[in-house]
Amino acid sequence: MLFTGNNPIEGYLYLFRGGLMNLERVGNTLATATALILTGLSVAFAFKTGLFNIGASGQMLIGGLLATACGLTLDLPKPVLIPIVIFAGIIGGGLWALIPGILKAKFNVHEVVATIMMNWIAYWTVNYSVPAFFKGQYLETESRNIGANASLRVDWLTNLFDGSYINMGLFIAIFCIIVISIILNKTVLGFELKAVGYNKDSANYAGMNVNRNIVLSMVIAGALAGLAGVTYYLGYSSNIQIGVLPSQGFDGIAVALLGANNPYGALATAIFFGILHSGKGFMNAMTSIPPEIGDTIIAIIIYFAATSMLIHMFLDKITAFIKRGKK
Repeated sequence: MLFTGNNPIEGYLYLFRGGLMNLERVGNTLATATALILTGLSVAFAFKTGLFNIGASGQMLIGGLLATACGLTLDLPKPVLIPIVIFAGIIGGGLWALIPGILKAKFNVHEVVATIMMNWIAYWTVNYSVPAFFKGQYLETESRNIGANASLRVDWLTNLFDGSYINMGLFIAIFCIIVISIILNKTVLGFELKAVGYNKDSANYAGMNVNRNIVLSMVIAGALAGLAGVTYYLGYSSNIQIGVLPSQGFDGIAVALLGANNPYGALATAIFFGILHSGKGFMNAMTSIPPEIGDTIIAIIIYFAATSMLIHMFLDKITAFIKRGKK
């Protein structure tokens, strides 16, 4: 900011004010954070079990596509339709992650390669399906707008935050955080999943079904990303567009890293990133600082989070060297 001729302190003040200065902006920040909470939770869960789910974007797309399809084709009351679209998103994301899970478990195909490939299959599936079956009234690049009975927005919540994009997806995300935390820390299933992640051979020797746990871990991670698609396309947005691979899937990696792969850490980090995303436009409007600076800040945070282990190793080596010198 300083090198571009701006005041950094002023820039940061406007950046954070843009995300928190009134109820509407707080609501938009929470709405922006909702999908990030779920994709971060998806990546963190996979990390905890020894897998790198880089396919959250594709899983999010398919979950959103199936949820949108149900929302546009089923004419049901809101209390009935909302659980259906949520379940459709879970099924879509879970099934999309099932294939990389099976490839990993049965053929040891690296999940990074498989999930990246599935991202682009999802991308082109949406590119074909939306214009073919759900084309909008005026544009072929987006689906028809979903009706109020399929939307996660509710009047009382919208009015509470002065017309912001906040929706029931936030409560879904918080519920998922609690459930995943309990699974990982309080259940036999969670213990087995983490054991497989730490050491597959030891887990197999202890009698655990390694292949089943690998597949199950990927399916759960995919289901969480599919839920992110529901909250984004039927909550934050009102339709699904083609030609866009949602960045929330990749931002979820940063959320998981900065949150130390902890469900509650993912919540705090996602809200922090939500502030940055919501505030960068306001910062640009009030100063001449380009909004890309906000993305640069996020990128720098990711680098520091990713290299924290290397820094610890470097410091440990220096400490060991000093101790040897004293002897």
